[in-house]
Amino acid sequence: MKTIHLIFFLILSTAGIHAQQITDGLRYSLDQNIGTARFTALSGAMGALGGDFSAMRENPAGSAVFMKSNITLTTSLLDIKNTSSYYNQLEKTFSDDIIINQMGGVFVFDNFEEDSSLKKFTVGFNYDMVRGLDDEIYIAGRGRNSLGNFFLEQAQGIPLNLLQLQAGESIADLYSYLGSEMGSTAQNAFLGYQAYLFDPLDPDNPLNSSYVSNVSGNSFNQEYLYRSRGYNSKFTINLATQITNDFYFGVNLNTHAIDFSRNTYFVETNNNPGSIITGIGFENNLSVTGTGISAQFGAIAKVAYNFRFGLNWDTPTWFRVSEITSQYLESQRLVDQRNVTAIVDPRVINIYADYDLKTPGKLGVSTAYIFGQKGLLSFDYSYKDYSNIEFQPKNNSYFRDLNYSIKNTLKGVSTFKAGAEYRINQLSLRGGFHYEESPYRDDKTLGDLTGFSLGTGYSFGNWNLDLAYSRSEQDRELQMYSQGFTDKANINSVYSNFILSLAFDF
Repeated sequence: MKTIHLIFFLILSTAGIHAQQITDGLRYSLDQNIGTARFTALSGAMGALGGDFSAMRENPAGSAVFMKSNITLTTSLLDIKNTSSYYNQLEKTFSDDIIINQMGGVFVFDNFEEDSSLKKFTVGFNYDMVRGLDDEIYIAGRGRNSLGNFFLEQAQGIPLNLLQLQAGESIADLYSYLGSEMGSTAQNAFLGYQAYLFDPLDPDNPLNSSYVSNVSGNSFNQEYLYRSRGYNSKFTINLATQITNDFYFGVNLNTHAIDFSRNTYFVETNNNPGSIITGIGFENNLSVTGTGISAQFGAIAKVAYNFRFGLNWDTPTWFRVSEITSQYLESQRLVDQRNVTAIVDPRVINIYADYDLKTPGKLGVSTAYIFGQKGLLSFDYSYKDYSNIEFQPKNNSYFRDLNYSIKNTLKGVSTFKAGAEYRINQLSLRGGFHYEESPYRDDKTLGDLTGFSLGTGYSFGNWNLDLAYSRSEQDRELQMYSQGFTDKANINSVYSNFILSLAFDF
């Protein structure tokens, strides 16, 4: 199938339409167990510990725990193994990416007046990749439902004359017009009609709005490839202070960035008796950029000599999001016992109107017990209500319906993290466990996330070297299209992160 190169597109279409779904809001709301090596090794259970840049990401008071000014740089190898099951056929794909996922600095200003309750304050700067969005899934099997039904259902109710080219009108002209005036549903219907996937019941009536498929049978060889690239990142300015020897307070001011692209390819063939269409190839491309702002507030208290308690609250994040899409469709059909290929390539970029997205805030509590210089145990709990994801403006009818669907599809989620560290002189040994509930009321769509982590670190005096490994596993259902062709594949995903951090005190 032909690969689309956006740079060669000839026509731009500014579309005041919407194609957002629940998965789009969820994609930028979920976090990932990735950060500095120490943070990752403890499965992120550092809310009451502090003294780490990724811990500062969870609880802003954590930067006031630093004893000295510090610079830390972290690099990661992120690996995803996806195993798909589609009509009992298993396929595996692997995706790897090496990135710099954290870099930051904190400056500690001590107060040398012994009688003052203000012991120190800190100013920190940190870049964190909140979630990596690289992924690849390959699905293959012998399905019972044709992709042609997706286009057929999109077309029902649309007058025939809107799908037919008029004199002097090009594929790009009509595709652009339908997108700007009627939306992506009409564009999909147009693609399917021009590729001969269906015919009108009354071809002589320009107002005909009922169609019949040219695809027959219930056995189809199908392949689907999903590829995505990108990240959701955060840059933080942190201010924190230590009051007496027992209390730490902090605030984070965050800016966020989204850079995401997704490409999907679907190929279907059949040799069913009576089927005019013998092959379909469909490509969709999405590119997303966005910026956002949020704030965080946190506190840590030493409630006993070796016991710490932490509390943190994240405000919602307010994003401004831009999206562009493109499509390509081809088909093969029997004409006089010959296979004839029809290519429908509008070469049009759909530029959607920018929209606002509010992702939910988070409340967290944490505890830690310190065994002197020998080690520690830590536990973090957080709650995040994904049903509060909100597309804006709210008075837009499409977003109003989508937000209503979110309220009834997603739910609040509890996340549990536990970590342990044992020190042998300059050597530290670490481990952790993390569990996150599914954000869906129906947890088959996306299952619970469970994982563990291991790590080690060595102090060379003014600098530290830390290593970590984190593994998480999650099951999900992937529905490839929203209408007509709603078949699902079961996906088992294993996320493995290998982390290396270098930290320098000064």
